[in-house]
Amino acid sequence: MAGLFKTTRRGTMLMGGALPLALVLPAHAQTAAPAQTAPAEPPGEAPVFVGRANTIQLGGFEVTTLLGGASMNDNPIETFGLNADPAEFESLSAENFIPADRSGGSFTLTLVRTPDALVLFDTGMVPANNAASLAQAGVKPEDVTHVVLTHMHPDHIGGLMDGEAPAFPKAELILPRPENDHWAANPSEAYTAKVVPLLDKARQIEGTEEILPGIRAEQAHGHTPGHTTYLLESDGQRLLITGDSFNHYVYSVQRPAWHVRFDVDKEQGAATRQAVLARLAEEKIPFIGYHMPFPALGFVAPNGEGSYRFVPATYQFG
Repeated sequence: MAGLFKTTRRGTMLMGGALPLALVLPAHAQTAAPAQTAPAEPPGEAPVFVGRANTIQLGGFEVTTLLGGASMNDNPIETFGLNADPAEFESLSAENFIPADRSGGSFTLTLVRTPDALVLFDTGMVPANNAASLAQAGVKPEDVTHVVLTHMHPDHIGGLMDGEAPAFPKAELILPRPENDHWAANPSEAYTAKVVPLLDKARQIEGTEEILPGIRAEQAHGHTPGHTTYLLESDGQRLLITGDSFNHYVYSVQRPAWHVRFDVDKEQGAATRQAVLARLAEEKIPFIGYHMPFPALGFVAPNGEGSYRFVPATYQFG
């Protein structure tokens, strides 16, 4: 798959709004310590989130992943292995050189430039973070023409509004109708504050159609009742935006049958996870996963019966 792979990396993964962020995010979305050491800040000032962006060429599309934040949480078995045997959880962690008592993850937005549109998939938690990472890609929030949601958990919709104003003022919001129906009947604080103000002008889809040329929605329910993935296809090249189909690069990929705390339907979530992973491995489609290690781009390979492994992208695109 030919194309350009370029990386921009500056600053730390924290920002001046770190304290408000920690107050509004669920347990799986708390802000972590910086991924790299930054110069000491003057007394009384919080670290500044500068932003990170990674861009590849996919046929005639330019696909950029944008760092929206990071998290570090304790007791990952209570999130990624509700039905796991503790001894196996410990063993799997050790085999993959990660601690069994804590887990870290990224929150990664995807920006797709097509010949006719500039499309953002999911919106992270903090508008200032989004703007910083967009700036690394040479984009302003007002340049975005469409905002597309995979689902409506707080860490995916928190960046829709900047205070009382839309964070992407010129963008059409596209969202899965089954997802909106669920949250309309069971409104969360984030849904009420971030989605409801934009519903009048939003386009609701069923999750089984082409939403823009070369971008097809595909139902992947279970994590939430309307969780949706998006297949990009340009000039014969494909990439799947998987959202939260699987949320940890080891636990949910190597043990997809393990139940995940934040899956609304645990059994359906596990079945969807296995189906998406099997497809990626069989068809060798690259993917972007919202909580994969940044830049959240890679492949899935078979790893024994019912198990897979995450293969991070390196120089395949350039």
